[in-house]
Amino acid sequence: MSKPPARPGPKSAPPRRPLTLRDVSELSGVSEMTVSRVLRNRGDVSEATREKVLGAARDLGYVPNKIAGALASQRVNLVGVIIPSLSNMVFPEVLQGISEVLEDTGLQPVFGVTHYSAVREEAVLYEMLSWRPSGIVIAGLEHSDAARAMLDTAGVPVVEIMDTDGTPVDSVVGISHRRAGRQMAQAILAAGYRRIGFLGTKMPDDHRARKRMEGFEEVLAEAGIALADREFYAGGSALLKGREMTAAMLARSPDLDFLYYSNDMIGAGGLLWCLENGIDVPGRLGLAGFNAVELLEGLPRRLATMDSCRREIGRKAAEIIAGKLPGGIIGGHVIELEPVLQPGDTIRKA
Repeated sequence: MSKPPARPGPKSAPPRRPLTLRDVSELSGVSEMTVSRVLRNRGDVSEATREKVLGAARDLGYVPNKIAGALASQRVNLVGVIIPSLSNMVFPEVLQGISEVLEDTGLQPVFGVTHYSAVREEAVLYEMLSWRPSGIVIAGLEHSDAARAMLDTAGVPVVEIMDTDGTPVDSVVGISHRRAGRQMAQAILAAGYRRIGFLGTKMPDDHRARKRMEGFEEVLAEAGIALADREFYAGGSALLKGREMTAAMLARSPDLDFLYYSNDMIGAGGLLWCLENGIDVPGRLGLAGFNAVELLEGLPRRLATMDSCRREIGRKAAEIIAGKLPGGIIGGHVIELEPVLQPGDTIRKA
C-alpha cells in the first residue's frame, strides 16, 4: 500500500501552557479558593457563583488536576484514546495498532467510547484530562466548542485520527474521506452504473461517513447524475440492518442498479439479501461498502470496498505520542494515508 510520507510542520510549536485555577478565577471574577470549592464540589457556594465559575471553566477548557500533589511530574504514563464505537469492527484494529507501538514505551493506552455523541465526548475527554495523561488520541476533527477548548489547552500531544478533511488541533493521522467517496464514485461510473442508491449510518453524527457521501455526490454531479435514493439509520452497523435497509430500498426503487453502503457491515447484509433473492450481482445490481473489514473474507462473494488503513492510523498516532517519528519532534504532524479500492466481485469490470 502506498502511503505519502509524514509531513511535519515547519517548526514544532511551543508547548501549550496548562490552565490554572488563577485563569478561571480571573475570568469568573471570584477568588481561587472559591473556584477550588466549586470544582471540587465542596463548601457552601451560591448557585449564581457556581454557575459563573463552571461557565468560565467551560469557556477556557479548564480541567481540574486529579493527581495534583501526588506526583512530582504531574503526569501519568497513560495515553487517553477516545473513539466513537466498539461495535462496528472498525476501531478495534485502530486500538491494536496503538497498543502495538506503545507496548515497549512505558506508556499505557486507556480507552473511552463516545457513541458518536458530542456531549459524551466532552465528558470522556474531561475525565481523561483530569488524570493528566501523557497524550490524547481522539477520533475525528469535529468537536464541540468545550471539547476543542480542552484539547487546545491540554498541554500534552493531541492526535486526531481517522480523518484529514479539516483543521486539526495539533497533529492528525488519517485519510481524506471526501477523496475516498470521490474515488468510489469514479469506479462505479466507469463500470457503467447510473441509478445509484446510498445507504448510510448515524448521519449527521458520523462525520466521516457524511464526508464520503459528499465526495461521492460531487463526482455524480460532475457527471450530471444525482443519487436516485438514500436511506439512513441510527442503530449498530449490523448485518440484519443491512438486509432490512436493502430490502426496503429495492422495494421502493426497484430500478436501482447500484447500492453504495457507508460501511462493510451493512453492505455485507445487503449482499447476502441480494444473493438469497436471486439478484444478479454485479450484472443486474452492483454493491460496495467501506473499510475492508475481515468479515468480508467469509462471504460467498467478495464485496467491493476500500481499505481505510485502520491499523496503520493507530500505529502512526502512537508513534507521534511516543516521539518515535524521525527527528523526535512531537506535535504539528499531518499524516495522510492513501486508501486502496478493492473492487472485489460486486462491481462489473469496466
